[in-house]
Amino acid sequence: MKPFKFSRKNREYIKWDKNHKEVRITHKAKVAPEAQAQIEVEAEDAVAQGVYADLAVVTHGDTEFLLDFIFLTPGRPEARVVKRIISGAIHTKRFCAALADNLKKYEARFGPIKE
Repeated sequence: MKPFKFSRKNREYIKWDKNHKEVRITHKAKVAPEAQAQIEVEAEDAVAQGVYADLAVVTHGDTEFLLDFIFLTPGRPEARVVKRIISGAIHTKRFCAALADNLKKYEARFGPIKE
């Protein structure tokens, strides 16, 4: 299917099919974080269901980070990478900040997480 594209103001809309659409926002001037527009995010059912991982291995190169999420099978010596995320450095830093903020809120609500 050929994507349907159109633009309004500083947004470009792309509809790939009935379940997948994309909104790209272009900024001419730097906008304060509070004034940034919300982006609608959709996920296919298989992605939205998620996968379980009980271990993560993080490595990096000079331009990106690799996050391998791993499932350890109980009682077996082998493990399997269930998802690999490749992310730029700035997005990884923002992800870590968001994760730290959510952990702080979680522990404030449910108590400290025991390691």
